[in-house]
Amino acid sequence: MEPDRAWAEEAPLDRVHRIDFHVVMLFRGGPVTHMVDFTEYEVTDGDVLWIRPGQVHRFSRGGEYRGTALIMQPGFLPRATVEATGLYRYDQPPLLRPDAAQLAALENSLAQLEREYNDTTTLPLSLHTAVLRHSLTAFLLRLAHLAASSAEAARERTDTTFTRFRDAVEKGFATNHSVSAYADALGYSRRTLVRAVRAATGETPKGFIDKRVILEAKRLLAHTQMPIGRIGVAVGFPDSANFSKFFHQHTDTTPAAFRAELR
Repeated sequence: MEPDRAWAEEAPLDRVHRIDFHVVMLFRGGPVTHMVDFTEYEVTDGDVLWIRPGQVHRFSRGGEYRGTALIMQPGFLPRATVEATGLYRYDQPPLLRPDAAQLAALENSLAQLEREYNDTTTLPLSLHTAVLRHSLTAFLLRLAHLAASSAEAARERTDTTFTRFRDAVEKGFATNHSVSAYADALGYSRRTLVRAVRAATGETPKGFIDKRVILEAKRLLAHTQMPIGRIGVAVGFPDSANFSKFFHQHTDTTPAAFRAELR
């Protein structure tokens, strides 16, 4: 992951980037500080960062990145594999800290994937691609197991009421901010939804929705040149004044000030 100097000078690595592909970084050095979705993570030797499509991230120039980076387009794997590996579980933290045995297994799996990727002569293209998919699936299943075994993920996984709500919010937060509307659509009472979300996250359903709206607003402010009014519309606020008020209420800053701070 140590970038070529000439490329690094041209590419603003220390600015916020929004990606449309998966990036898995397995670190063999550190510590470095890496920002993902506006949270700073201190990453060191043996840690793994899993950044998913749509998330924003930023490299730091204060440390040296060493290790292996895997970049994968979303459409490469079949739907069943995507579901089994939780490729779009945005609720899971990007920083993973495997123990020694888990790290060794991940490294072996990644090394096998690299060997298959580089072997372009022993198989026809169609079989080579199929073998790559299988090798990638094996690596991602190990990674997904590590992500799902974290205490936070295990707690959230215990209640299907919460997971259904979480998935519905992910699909509808840009147009639907109403707890009652989600409860009705999912077939739950508002009280049932409140209990489930509090048990899984410690938040109210409204707080969970608002947090997701704020995250998307921050992503758009940081990575795009969209006018603030259009960003408000994109996250469900046709009136720009209402959007600015909502953003300030949750961040103690204005959308314009937040954008300026990252430029």
